[in-house]
Amino acid sequence: MKQQLTEGNVGSTLVKLTIPMIWGVFAIIAFNLVDTYFVGQLGTKPLAAMSFTFPVVMTLGCLSMGLGVGASSVISRAIGEGDRQRVKKFTTNSLTLAITAVLIFVIIGLLTIDPLFTALGASADILPLVRDYMQIWYIGMVFLVVPMVGNSAIRASGNTLTPSLIMIFAAAVNIALDPLLILGIGGFPRMELQGAALATVVSRGTTLIAALFVLHFKEKMLYLKLPTIKDTLWCWKDILYVGLPAAASNMINPISIGVITSLLATFGAEAVAAFGVASRIESFALIAVMALSASIAPFVGQNWGAKKYARVSKALQLSFLFCLFWGVMAAGVLAVTAPTLVAFFNPNPDIIAIASQYLWIVPISYAGGGIIYVSSSAFNALGKPIPTVVMTVARMFVLYIPLAYLGGKLYGVNGIFAAACISNFIVGIGAYLWNQKTCTGKAIDNAEVVRN
Repeated sequence: MKQQLTEGNVGSTLVKLTIPMIWGVFAIIAFNLVDTYFVGQLGTKPLAAMSFTFPVVMTLGCLSMGLGVGASSVISRAIGEGDRQRVKKFTTNSLTLAITAVLIFVIIGLLTIDPLFTALGASADILPLVRDYMQIWYIGMVFLVVPMVGNSAIRASGNTLTPSLIMIFAAAVNIALDPLLILGIGGFPRMELQGAALATVVSRGTTLIAALFVLHFKEKMLYLKLPTIKDTLWCWKDILYVGLPAAASNMINPISIGVITSLLATFGAEAVAAFGVASRIESFALIAVMALSASIAPFVGQNWGAKKYARVSKALQLSFLFCLFWGVMAAGVLAVTAPTLVAFFNPNPDIIAIASQYLWIVPISYAGGGIIYVSSSAFNALGKPIPTVVMTVARMFVLYIPLAYLGGKLYGVNGIFAAACISNFIVGIGAYLWNQKTCTGKAIDNAEVVRN
């Protein structure tokens, strides 16, 4: 719980934070890709069924991320201020908040599987496959949510290596279990989609134990005794002030993807399956940007808490330049390799053709998307979640969904993909300008105060 990020070269500090996160994010995306690969071997219908689960899984994952963002924001700023007791109270109560949220959503989720996925467009022959996956996933949700919040607390201290190692270990367990449980290799029962869900739950269970161990024994950020009701309520209030808007903005993305999935479903199961494959490949292509956006939060939080505003402004400038570089490079690589990458997951010619179109169109806007990720993370770390909500609503509800509906009518699936590209561009520009006004302006004002 030291102010590790408030001194030293800004660029090198960001690199030290981001590199471990790249491997951690890579590990998580790798096991998602492996899941997709093995489920793809079962046929188009199981792959389409898993694609239908993405919006719901991502929505609840984003709830976890939102709680983690709220916890990370208040914890990192408390560390920057040097308030050790406040740090321990926030960390302990962020975990109690996560457990409470899990109980609520597990009950709701199990009761709404059939009507929810029917509304998303799952046909009668695909719905049983979706049910097989989600029943296990919901029951194991505590192993998914609590460790995500715990790892966010660890990162808030400036330690990105340990959470990354935890994620890598969990991914390795998941990858090892996938062929055993999905395909029944090595004498294990062939569980197909149920096996994919069980492998995920078991692997994430290891992260729960590891995160709690590190928080208590290594970082010493937990209270052993139960917090009082008074402490719990004020901690929850501060965490949720950032966490609820962050969760809402995070949840808007998968909810919107659910709408997009239903639009694509009108073009057949192949279009939905192709979208699922392309989305997984896209996650891999954006790995460095996602790692940077996760790493910028503790840096911004600690330095803002320590009132070192110029360091925040410098970090964001460097981050935006990196997003531009990475976006251009990723778009170029995918333009050449898209059909080969898609064929690795599924040899269906229709799926290859549709997914390749996605990977030729949408990556043009990856630089804008990266700026949105970094800006959103920075605003949340500052304890200012509203700009993130505004940007997300504008991107998804004002631009993406209306343009996708219109584009689908006029140009088919390519029109839907072009809508994603356009919305990333427009909101990316707005995110850059808004962030500059907030952070650079604060740094200038602070410098004038110091001179005077």
